[in-house]
Amino acid sequence: MGVLVSVIRQGYPPKSRFSVGDIPDLSGKVMIVTGGSVGIGRETVKALLHHNAKVYIAARNEEASRKTIEELKNETDKEAVFLKLDLGDFQSIKAAVTEFQSKESKLDVLFNNAGVMAPPVDLVTAQGYDLQFGTNTLGHFYFTTLLLPQLFAGAKSSPDNKARVINTASAGAELASGIDFDTIKDGPKRKKKGTHRLYLQSKLGNVVFSNELARRYGDKGIVSVALNPGNIESNLQRHLGYWDGLLVKSILWPLQYGALTQLYAGTTPEGAELNGKYLIPWARIGNNLATATPKLGEELWNFMEEQIKDV
Repeated sequence: MGVLVSVIRQGYPPKSRFSVGDIPDLSGKVMIVTGGSVGIGRETVKALLHHNAKVYIAARNEEASRKTIEELKNETDKEAVFLKLDLGDFQSIKAAVTEFQSKESKLDVLFNNAGVMAPPVDLVTAQGYDLQFGTNTLGHFYFTTLLLPQLFAGAKSSPDNKARVINTASAGAELASGIDFDTIKDGPKRKKKGTHRLYLQSKLGNVVFSNELARRYGDKGIVSVALNPGNIESNLQRHLGYWDGLLVKSILWPLQYGALTQLYAGTTPEGAELNGKYLIPWARIGNNLATATPKLGEELWNFMEEQIKDV
């Protein structure tokens, strides 16, 4: 009951003390926003461009991304860079990192923002993993670990000796009972679990991964933060049925609110001190999830390393 109350309260947060106007000048900073062409990601990219960051939009749909880049250029007078990335395909992730590394020697902030929610349960990644866990958790894990050399370089070049990885989870992470490793790859047990519970599991995976990244690399200058962006109206709800969509829509906030918490974590001086924290709307420190234990963190990290070792 306590978890449910916490989740409900997060849906009705107090007025934010942080606004995009509080973002400092980001000149010289290099940042990646996965899923940056739409929704919360687009709002995040827009704010970063306004404050002079060099921003890569890492997304699957090149046409939509280039349209967004053109729109944002008109809105901010700054131009983002497209980086083709399909988080549901290890080969695409590897190619995206190679492309980024050919252009940049450092990365200051990685916003692991992209996600998919409640798609048809039959959908899987290119390598046969549950589409939600494979995209939301495993794909971001592989992308992040491949980018660690650039993140270390970003930390060394920063005045505070820190680079940041901001992991967008969901209040749904708090509703997951744990991670069933037998449902991450496709099979009858995965289908029986159902798309909604698979989504909750993937969001818990975001938090567990974020915490483990913080534990492993905090002393090397990596600040890893997980967060609930709030109940935000975006294209994330596109796979919901009519009645589910109608119910969810009644508790959603406008899109611009969704970027606040990750922008706070990724750009402010205060955000540099949040390693291993879990943030809640809007730009507040929440309680660390009881289910996201160090034991589960080590187990998940080892599992994910095993999946990508031969890519």
